[in-house]
Order: sequence, then C-alpha cells, then structure tokens
Amino acid sequence: MGDSSREDEKNTLKILVATDCHLGYLEKDEIRRHDSFQSFEEICSIAEKNQVDFLLLGGDLFHENKPSRTTLVKAIEILRRYCLNDQPVQFQVVSDQTINFANVFGHVNYEDPHFNVGLPVFSIHGNHDDPAGVDNLSAVDILSACNLVNYFGKMDLGGSGVGQISLYPILIRKGSTSVALYGLGNIRDERLNRMFQTPHAVQWMRPEAQEECQLSDWFNILVLHQNRVKTNPKNAINEHFLPRFLDFIVWGHEHECLVDPQEVPGMGFHITQPGSSVATSLIDGESKPKHVLLLEIKGNQYRPTKIPLKSVRPFEYTEIVLKDEPDIDPNDQNSILEHLDNVVRKLIERSIAISGSENKLPLVRVKVDYSGFMTINPQRFGQKYVGKVANPQDILIFSKSSNRGRSAVKIEESERLRPEELNQQNIEALVAESNLKMEILPVNDLDVALHSFVNKDDKMAFYSCVQYNLKETRNKITRDSDTLKFEEEDIILKVGECLEERVKERAVQNKDDQPFSFSGQSSEIRSKSIRGIESAVSFSDDEDTTPFSASKSTANKGKKELSQSFRSSHDASEVGKTSRGRGRGRGRGRGRASSNLKQTTLDMGFRHSQISSSVRSIAEDEENVDSDSSDEKAENEINDVDDSLDDETLQGKGRKRAAPRGKGRGSTSSAKRGKKSDNAPSIQRMLMNLDDEDDDDEVPKKSNKPPPRVTRNYGALRR
Repeated sequence: MGDSSREDEKNTLKILVATDCHLGYLEKDEIRRHDSFQSFEEICSIAEKNQVDFLLLGGDLFHENKPSRTTLVKAIEILRRYCLNDQPVQFQVVSDQTINFANVFGHVNYEDPHFNVGLPVFSIHGNHDDPAGVDNLSAVDILSACNLVNYFGKMDLGGSGVGQISLYPILIRKGSTSVALYGLGNIRDERLNRMFQTPHAVQWMRPEAQEECQLSDWFNILVLHQNRVKTNPKNAINEHFLPRFLDFIVWGHEHECLVDPQEVPGMGFHITQPGSSVATSLIDGESKPKHVLLLEIKGNQYRPTKIPLKSVRPFEYTEIVLKDEPDIDPNDQNSILEHLDNVVRKLIERSIAISGSENKLPLVRVKVDYSGFMTINPQRFGQKYVGKVANPQDILIFSKSSNRGRSAVKIEESERLRPEELNQQNIEALVAESNLKMEILPVNDLDVALHSFVNKDDKMAFYSCVQYNLKETRNKITRDSDTLKFEEEDIILKVGECLEERVKERAVQNKDDQPFSFSGQSSEIRSKSIRGIESAVSFSDDEDTTPFSASKSTANKGKKELSQSFRSSHDASEVGKTSRGRGRGRGRGRGRASSNLKQTTLDMGFRHSQISSSVRSIAEDEENVDSDSSDEKAENEINDVDDSLDDETLQGKGRKRAAPRGKGRGSTSSAKRGKKSDNAPSIQRMLMNLDDEDDDDEVPKKSNKPPPRVTRNYGALRR
C-alpha cells in the first residue's frame, strides 16, 4: 500500500487555485487595510501545508494598476516568506519557455540557479493590474522581475481589425501526468467577444504528438479573467466560445465564490470560479463563504477539494422591504429607526456566532426598499455602531423599486453586478440613452480616452483623442479635389461627413485598436512643452505652476471658444474695425494684452474659457491653424486668454487695442460671416498649408513608437 501511494504521489500534480486577491484594497482604511494581505498569506500557508506543486492565480493579484510602495513591499514579503525555500520542485516545464514567459530571462523561476524556489507561483493579469504605459508593463511584471512569480498569459494584440492572438500553453510534466496550461490575461470583454466571433482571430496552439505522449494524453487547463455574468452579451464571454478540447477552466474576475466545478452542457469541460479572497463590494454574492480550490490531477482525471478561508472578515448581508413589515408606521421615523436597529443587531450577533470571535469586526450591509416611506441619514445611523462593525458609514443602502413585481429576474441579475462591472457602462451607451449627437469626436474614441484616463492614469488621454481627430478631419478635408471651391458652410457639411466616415471605420475596427496612442503621445507632448515647440494642458498638481500651456489643437479650440464668448458680449463690427494687423487667416487675434497681466490672469482666463464654451464646428479651427512661428503662437494664445476677462475689464480700457508687438498676430477680418477684408487670406490658402504643418508635427510621434514584437514559432517539446 505504501509503494502504491508513493507511486500515485509521483504521478499526481497538485495545484492550489485562487483568484482576485486584490492586494492593497482599502489600504488607507484603519480597520480593513490588512484584510487582503491576511487572506493572501493564508492562501500561501494552505499551499505550503498541503505541499502543492505550484500556486495558480487567476488575475487581479493587486487592486490597483499602480500599487503603492507599501502594497508592493508587503506582497514581496509574503511571497518571499513562502516561496523561497529548499523544498524540491517535482514537475518539469517542457515547452519553449521563451514564448511562455514574456521577460528578459525567458525561463521558469525555479530553474534559476541563484534562487531556491520551493513553491512556484503562476499568475495572469486581471483588469485591475493589467499592463499599461509605453512599455506595456504591469505590477505583476515587477514580481516577475524579482523572480517570485511566473507571469504568463500576456498577449500582444497584433494583426488588423480586432486583432489576433495566439495562445501557447505551458507544458508541464510530472511522472506520467502531462498538463497543458493555457493563460489569457484580461482583455476588454467587448473586444475579446468580437475576436472569438472572428475567424482565426484566436488561435489555440496544441502540443505536438510524441510517441510517449499522444495529443489526447494532455490535460488542458485554461485560466482567464473576464466577465461571465450575461447582463450584456457583448460585454461578457460565453462559455461556448471556448474550444471543446479543454478539460478544466479557472474563471477569474467574478467575485462570487462558485468553487465547485460545474460542467458546461455540450462542451465537455468543467468551470471553477473561486471568487475573491477579500470582499471589495458589499453585495449578496460576496457575503458567501470564501474558498480556494485544491486540484489534484492524475492522467486525464482530476479531484477537486475546496478549502475555506478562515482569515476573511465576516460579512452579513440582508434585504428588507419596509412596506412588508407590519410593525412600521410610514409617518413615524422612530419606528423605522427601531426596526433597522433590531435588524443590524441580529446580523452582528449572527456574525459573532459563526466566526466565534469578537476581535474581528464584521461587515454589515442592509439593503432597504423604502418605497412609500421616508429615508434616514445612513452616516448618522451608523455612528452608534462605531467599534461594533467595520463599515459604520455605509451599513444602510436605500433603494426604491417602482415596479417590483414586473421583472424579479432582472432585479436579481442586477444585484450580482459589482462596481467594476458598472465601468462597462461606457460613453457609447450613455450617449445612446440620451439621444445625443456628437458633432466632432466619435463616441468610441471618447470611450477609449475615458478608459485610459481613469484606469490607466493617462493624464493626456483626452488631449490625444482631440488632437488625433482634429488632424484626421483636416487631412480628409484637404484631400478633397474641390477644396478651392469650399465656403464655410461647405466645410461644416464636410466635417459632418468626415465624422460619419470615422464612425463607420471605428465600427469595423475596435475601440482598443485605435490609431492614436495615449501613453506614447503623453511623453512626447511633455518633451515638446519643455522645448517650447508645443505644450499641453496640465492636469497634475505638480505641473500647475506653469503659467499657461496649450497644444495646437487645444489652442485652436480655446481660441474659437474665446472668440465665441467675446463675440456674444461685444459688438462684432467694432471688433472688426479695431483688429488690424499682420495676421494670416481670419483669426480673431486681439493684441491688447499687456505683459503685467500675463502671470495673474492666464490661468483663470484659460479655465474659464474652457468651461464656459463648447465646440460648435471645426470650420473656425481651420481658420486659426496657420501661424507664422511657434513664438507667435505662444503670444497669440496669451492674447486670446487675456481677452476672456469680463466686460468691466474691457470697458475700463475703453476697448482700445494696443499696438502689436514684433510679429504679434492681429485679425484682419470682420467677425461677421461672408465679409472678408483685403489683407485676409482665403480659406483655400489655409487649407493648402494645413498638410505641411500637420506633417511636421507628426514626425517625432512616429519615430517614438516601439517596434512590433516578433512572434516566434512554437517549437517541439524540450527533451
């Protein structure tokens, strides 16, 4: 018996599976800041206790894309404590590791002779710790560079259209057991959904058949991190998209613990959803007990064992409907308070009875349907529970159901949503609901810019979006053969046609496959602002000391907005009479700014003009594009900003213009449409000069793009 058990142990691969650890969640909360680290340390201790071959993580190891130093240090401490030891590693990686692991070392961490790795950790990235920036790095890359984590499943979205990915498995052998481990890091659900429905967009690489190991002998595992709840079919991944040759799937991103493997009808594989190890949203799905899964694989058979996590903070959740409670008077607020107090006290008592400890304060959430009743202040209600619960500020959450009985199923499905799933409500959906019409910028581009600004911390995302669309519109207008016959009204119509063309192109492409790059352009813009060639609007606190900066497209937009507000508060003909200068084009340059007002009024005037005006059309931008030099551009922007002062300032100066300084630009046209002065160039001349100027601006941008990654062929098994 002893020999047979030892033989089984040599041929059995033991894996501990966990997902969504969210290290660093609420790290500034005095009560809950250590919860994520305690759960992760318990997971590592379970792996050590059960002597597993490796720990498999399904994404969202970190809660933020850029975790703090405290979070990184604590994560490295835990991994170093449990992963570095003298325990022998009993399995081998027999695939081409330079393809499996996208780092400069190109091999699994326990094969490094300078490290004693006793517990290997394999991890993909999730939507919280996904790669970003110019070098496409994530926080998991830091742990990989430290040789603590084997980071796999990082995809290079090459190809055209929606893109193309190839999934190469990590081929693992232990005795007679062969496992092909596929990893797919988080990709935006809508894009991945379209890729699965596009022929040959997702390619699954199978191991080569050998005499000692046939193709059917491999046990195929897939680890992915995507939406599974089908509230919106386009923003989730259907299980039927996956290939039938898979045997087992570890599904990350969903926080509800459904750790018991479930068979998908007609597909032949099983899915486990371990859920999160820390409650990040106080909903019913997160109140269920948290588990990890011990997976033992021998040949083509597996045995799952769920292990509960004991260090997770207790969480009690309930829902009540006030109109269904007989002892509550709708007109008596005290009766409502008394009833809610009884509910919360019972939940606290139940959590203590289940956990058996009063040292760890529980999480309590009561969802109250107050239809027909008055509400109370949740913060004031929670003050009496300070020191008794971990979340006294948000114990109560009020909701109102207008037609509760019409679709109970939809309500139940909506309750399963988490805050990160609400991010899927993108700009495109909001615009469609409000019946809005975007006149210049495609909705998809704004959606991508918002995603990069919020999730990737790209401060120049919106600037890059506006700059790219302005340039694209100008180029399409100037390519028309009849530009010499254009009038202003024709340009406005042409802008609308260009927008429709771009919207159709974006529909064929994908939101993530846009030609403008946020992160790459951000660094270029900052370097240009230092050189004085071109500068961008700063959104960060440490850059607020600069007196004024605006890029070409942003400056043109600001000039138009300022001229619109100026035109509404002053007589247009009077402006035309007093605006004589050397300017090119029908610009509204007003060279009346004095040097002693620059430092005091620039910031205020610019922000006021940006907030108070909106873009009407791009026709006037075309008129303001050309300028004599970069120095003239800076002076003209300063002059425009100073003109955004209120009417009292303008009247105090008697509306008298100062003489232009040096090459300062002045306007030579009337503010009224259709009237052109002798010195003003025609629109045709400006359109003819646009291409040259735009092409010059784009030269450094093209040179700074990283070269495409060369894809290597998947080799045979390593002997």
